[in-house]
Amino acid sequence: MGLIHLNPPPISVEAILLTLVLTAAVYDVRYRRIPNWLTAGGVLVGLVLNAFLGPWSSPIPTSQIWLGLRFALVGMGIAFAVNFALYALHARGAGDVKLMAAIGAIVGFDDWFGIFVVSAIMGGLIALILVVAKKRAMTTFWNVGFILNEMKSGRAAYVKREELDVKSDKALRMPAGAVIAIGTLFFLAASAHFKP
Repeated sequence: MGLIHLNPPPISVEAILLTLVLTAAVYDVRYRRIPNWLTAGGVLVGLVLNAFLGPWSSPIPTSQIWLGLRFALVGMGIAFAVNFALYALHARGAGDVKLMAAIGAIVGFDDWFGIFVVSAIMGGLIALILVVAKKRAMTTFWNVGFILNEMKSGRAAYVKREELDVKSDKALRMPAGAVIAIGTLFFLAASAHFKP
């Protein structure tokens, strides 16, 4: 699959990851937010898990704890940076940024990137269904053109159109925590199916 590495984590790591994303999905659907205790706990579990198990191998010698910690920190750091850029553009909520950082800490960069891409594809498909169901296809078509034009000019689209700000009540929003959970499930299923 090109840039996406389909290397599934061990079952124990998958269980932790699924607990994190499914809990986040429930909270996001129900309360429209992802709690800090959940994302901070996910980061902490990811750091500790990888520090003492290494990148999913057997327990590692104390002298090599840094290898597993680095694996988790790189995953968390890149996930946070990419999603923070989306947050700065008002295209992602703060809880979603922290959730993706926690996922990166648990599974490292390669699998986080796969989850990110699959979640983006799933989010696009769900958004398309939502747009059609709400009869907003033409509005969305014009908004995409407006966003592209503003990007070409180096301006943030949400400044001129409030409905393009994910934080606005006028925006057509969906719970990103649920989308990330769906993307994670699809990624893990594909990883298991296409396992090398």
